Amino acid sequence: MTLPFDIRIAAESARIGIVFNRRGIIPEIGCAWLLPRIVGISRAAEIMYTGRIFSAQEALEFGLVSRVVPDDELMPTAYALAREIAVNCAPVSVALTKKMLYEFLTETDIEKAERINNVYFAWTGTQPDAREGVMSFLEKREPAWSMKVPGDMPDF
Repeated sequence: MTLPFDIRIAAESARIGIVFNRRGIIPEIGCAWLLPRIVGISRAAEIMYTGRIFSAQEALEFGLVSRVVPDDELMPTAYALAREIAVNCAPVSVALTKKMLYEFLTETDIEKAERINNVYFAWTGTQPDAREGVMSFLEKREPAWSMKVPGDMPDF
C-alpha cells in the first residue's frame, strides 16, 4: 500500500515484503507497475518473485524508502517533512513538479521534457506565488501562498 506514496519513510523495526507469490496469487497492478520504476527491474523481480520479508535497512538500500528512522521518530519525522513541504513550498509548484516527475518517468525524449519544463517554468514565474516566494525570502519570513490546487492549476 505504500508504493503509490511519493515519499516513503520506514521505522527501524519495519519489515516489508510483497508476499503475493507466497500466498499463491500474483502481485496487484500497483506492485507490478510501480515497483520496477522505484527500485529497478532486477530488484523488483527479486522482491516480487521471492516474496521475502526484508528489513527497513534493506528497503533503504533497495531505494524503496528514502530514509529509516528510529521507531519513536517515525511520525514526528513524517509530520516535519509534511510541514516543510506545506509551509515552505508553493502548492501549485509542488503539484506541477509532481506532474513532471511522473510524466517524465516514461518520456524518452529529453528535448520534449525540456520543452514541457520550460512551459511550466515560464508560467510559474508569472504567478503570484513566484513573487511571494522571493519576497518572503528577502523579508526572512514564512511565505503566504495564495494559489491553491486544483483551482489555480494551469490548463496544461
